[in-house]
Amino acid sequence: MSASLAVIGCRQLVTLRGPARPRAGAELRELGIVENGALLVRDGRIAAAGTYADLKSRITPETEIFEAAGGVLLPGFVDAHTHLVFAGDRAGEFERRIEGATYQEIAAEGGGIRATVRRTRQAGEQELLEAARRRARWFLAHGTTTIEAKSGYGLDLETECRLLRVIKQLQREGPLAMVPTFLAHEIPEGTRRDQYVEMVIGEMLPRVSAEHLAEYCDVFCEPEIFPVDAARRILQAARALGLGLRIHADQLSLSGGARLAAELPTATADHLECADEASVAALAAAGVQPVLLPGSVYALGLQRYPDARAMIGRGLAVVLATDFNPGSSPTVSMPMILSLACTQMRMTPAEAITAATVNAAYSTGRGSEIGSLEAGKRADFVLYDCADYREISYHFGVNLVKAVWTGGVHCAI
Repeated sequence: MSASLAVIGCRQLVTLRGPARPRAGAELRELGIVENGALLVRDGRIAAAGTYADLKSRITPETEIFEAAGGVLLPGFVDAHTHLVFAGDRAGEFERRIEGATYQEIAAEGGGIRATVRRTRQAGEQELLEAARRRARWFLAHGTTTIEAKSGYGLDLETECRLLRVIKQLQREGPLAMVPTFLAHEIPEGTRRDQYVEMVIGEMLPRVSAEHLAEYCDVFCEPEIFPVDAARRILQAARALGLGLRIHADQLSLSGGARLAAELPTATADHLECADEASVAALAAAGVQPVLLPGSVYALGLQRYPDARAMIGRGLAVVLATDFNPGSSPTVSMPMILSLACTQMRMTPAEAITAATVNAAYSTGRGSEIGSLEAGKRADFVLYDCADYREISYHFGVNLVKAVWTGGVHCAI
């Protein structure tokens, strides 16, 4: 890595500079764009962001120069909800849904999450690591430089720990940064819910905490999986062990998950497709960040998207994420998620970018390090082959990523 790097010739340098907190309301549209911008990096950190005229005097003969040739430079996307590590795929279920079967019907027949669990339990750690490395390259190639990565496809102590070890190994390897989360995802076959809740609280969470395998705990809060009382017990136990809290809330029904998120409160409430006005108001009052996942609505062929406009109107610091997983959202493309947010949830392109960068960074506890192009932050940024940031969501299904840097290092994509 060169100790000093200057990226020059940016038609738009999208800095996201602003207050050191998540952005809400009108702030979501304030991107801090510098026309004809340049970025100066030293020792993996952003030294300065501004016009080339502002930075020219600080560029030395030893500085490596990268010519952006009129492209758009953005912070790397921060994908705040992914299920990175698993074995196999569920392409057959995708076809069955096209033919008319519902997600719930497939799950009741032994498909869905449990089908992936069976394959994942059979896979060795090296097999899981190699598969996850491949997916990590996909994320980078689509402009994402940090992901929150959940377990949840093991449902027993040893496999859950195996998944989290894979995530930690990938974090050590880089270049894609990881935020590891333990997920109570489903009830294993042949196990009663109360038995499994006790196993999570008494065995899994203490082991995960003792071995420092996760930063957060997440629970899939739905009446048929972990209803509110069970989810509350798991999350309270996780908090007592020093883990941050996240929750899958109100995805398939008005489960009470969002209200529980506000009660605790959790860092995020994710999904919220079925959240009502009172639930959104509770999240706003508690300062919980909603993580919206339009990719799962799209991939399941559903119509009910989260009410992003109501959440923005309430002053919530909205986040967008892919929900990458083998069943309901098999995409790593944040640009595609931005397009869905704009067309299906009526977010503006600027709001969508803020939700997928600086707001997502704060939702993962990394807002002081990443998510915007400001002096002192880690030099994670992406060059797009376009002249206007709005093209990223406008050209849906087209990957405009031209180059990616993490920690100031130019990544091979």
